[in-house]
Amino acid sequence: MALPDSVTTCLSQPVHYVICKLGFEKKDTYDIDNILSGNGEVCWPAVTEHVCYLESDQSVDYIKSIRSLGPVCESVNSYFKSLTKEQFVIQYASWFHWTNCTEIFLEVFDALQSTQATEVALGLMKLTSCLERALGDVYLLKSNDCPFLLRDLLASEKLADVFGQAVMNVLRVFIGSPHGLNLRNVLWHGFASPQEIPAKYCAMLLFLTAGLGQLLQAYLLQTKSVLVHRPYVIFICLEELDVFPGNEILSIAEELIKLSSFVLKIMLPFWIAALTAFKQSRYADSMILLLPQLETGLRLLFTTTNKCPNRLLTAESSALYTTFDEMLAKHLDDEEVNQLPVVLEEPAMESDFLWDFLNHQEGPRIRDRLSHGEINLETFPREIANQIVGFAITILCRFSDEAMFSLKEHVVIKPLMNCTSCYQSRFHPISQLKKQVLECMKSIHLWPEFAIVPEEQGQKIKGLEGNAEANALILMISEIISQLQHYMPQNCCSSDDPINNVLTERLLVELCDTRICTLYSSRPVLEVVVVLRKISAQCHQVSQQVIAGAGLRHTQWLNKTLRSRQRHNYRRMLNSIKFLSPVLRLILLLITLELVSVHSVCKKNPFDYQQYLKFLKSVLQYTENLVTYTSPDKNKWDETMELTKKTLIKIKKISDRKLMLMHLAT
Repeated sequence: MALPDSVTTCLSQPVHYVICKLGFEKKDTYDIDNILSGNGEVCWPAVTEHVCYLESDQSVDYIKSIRSLGPVCESVNSYFKSLTKEQFVIQYASWFHWTNCTEIFLEVFDALQSTQATEVALGLMKLTSCLERALGDVYLLKSNDCPFLLRDLLASEKLADVFGQAVMNVLRVFIGSPHGLNLRNVLWHGFASPQEIPAKYCAMLLFLTAGLGQLLQAYLLQTKSVLVHRPYVIFICLEELDVFPGNEILSIAEELIKLSSFVLKIMLPFWIAALTAFKQSRYADSMILLLPQLETGLRLLFTTTNKCPNRLLTAESSALYTTFDEMLAKHLDDEEVNQLPVVLEEPAMESDFLWDFLNHQEGPRIRDRLSHGEINLETFPREIANQIVGFAITILCRFSDEAMFSLKEHVVIKPLMNCTSCYQSRFHPISQLKKQVLECMKSIHLWPEFAIVPEEQGQKIKGLEGNAEANALILMISEIISQLQHYMPQNCCSSDDPINNVLTERLLVELCDTRICTLYSSRPVLEVVVVLRKISAQCHQVSQQVIAGAGLRHTQWLNKTLRSRQRHNYRRMLNSIKFLSPVLRLILLLITLELVSVHSVCKKNPFDYQQYLKFLKSVLQYTENLVTYTSPDKNKWDETMELTKKTLIKIKKISDRKLMLMHLAT
């Protein structure tokens, strides 16, 4: 692994020149009064005249524009430094209201007065995040869908219609274009060290944000529009994110970051600032500082293990950055196997944890949401910050000198390291399917509480005393269970009353505890899981409808408020429930057994695979029809019987021919 002390910059030579030198080449002193009116408003024409264009196609000439804007940025920075906080608030606070983050922008002003370079970098990351979110809200004045990437947002005609194309071009010089300063990306992806970001660019973006507020106010008055802010993402079920013990995890972290080869020396101030912010309960600040450094450390590992040291640096505008997405991918661009997961001991916790917290669509996606302004920075949960810090400490330990053995055995560190050996993905589709199955089974177990009439009372409902067709279906379910018992844990098998002794929550819990590899699941595996999840979701919907409908009818029956037709429907419902409960539990068992063997799908040839998918989709169609038939407005309980019979015959036929994944796995 490269020696952290030997790396002096993560910016390639051209990018380093553009950010650190180009804007300082013109030594002119620029008068702030040229771009600032008497009442404190931004004179946009005086700013936009500094943007230069190529003669060939009239696109922005970023090099000349940065050079020309350099003295302007210097003047704005000096001007802000001359203001007291009170003066700044009086003159500018109202112009930040459009961002819905006024306090954040006032904090950025404080950062400009600070002597710590990390404060400016942190302020700039928070500014770009909040600005992107606010610009997205403005975009939605004219459209229903907002671009995900800042680059596309700034290049859109929608924003040019509101602010003017010349104004948008000024912004693109600073953020959103790989040809410009691209400050947002080089910071959020961990390429820039604290000393490499000139404070004057942060000051200029603060100034421009206020100017955008002035332009937007005029636009809203003219069009009689109202700017609506999208709600922030709220993290629920925080207990699901609880991986690491949270006791005193910082007590040894500061020593670790100075000793671990995972930390580049030039980035050390960011690590210290991140831990300081955590101690001060500034959890969003801590994550904004720490996540890019995790990316930097992993990039160092990635470039070393894959023998491509040049990828440690920022890419040029014509190439891609080496970012989390690529570092966690299975293959490199040249189709060679990515060695980083091997170093992280696949399928160990590091890769699964990173995918869970950063990439999986149903996970918290912390870095994405923070960097795109989707999270309220004031209320960022400590629970999530605690997990990221805990993960950081384990990876710092992993890549530290052997002489630190005693440190790794420390009473605080050892429990953290122990978590790495037992971590399983929580947000991969496979993990989410397990959760769905168990939740559905819990729902079905509520049926007896709501849907079953006491025996002596049931006799009073004409036609409930027995149903040969329902009994035939239950017999067929028992036969299918007998065929499946070979693929279940031995302690769950039973020849007596298989429906009640085998189709249990305990069996599903045991099967769901089976460790299934989630890293780099193949396309066929993911396609199968998608269908299985849809089936499970439909089963849960049926269960919820039965609970709601039967519970209501049972109460009405006890209170003798059912009309004749309603009593008839209630009788049919109870007849159907007799077989619907076991058939839904059978489907959940099938889903789980197939999930345990899901990687066997790769053994099927294309024709067999398509036939298997066709079978799963027929089961899905059955559950979708059940949802329709059991809905309150349909009440087609008798029809569910014939529907169920056809599906059970199909399942038994597939089982007889041993065409399921569980058959391939044995």
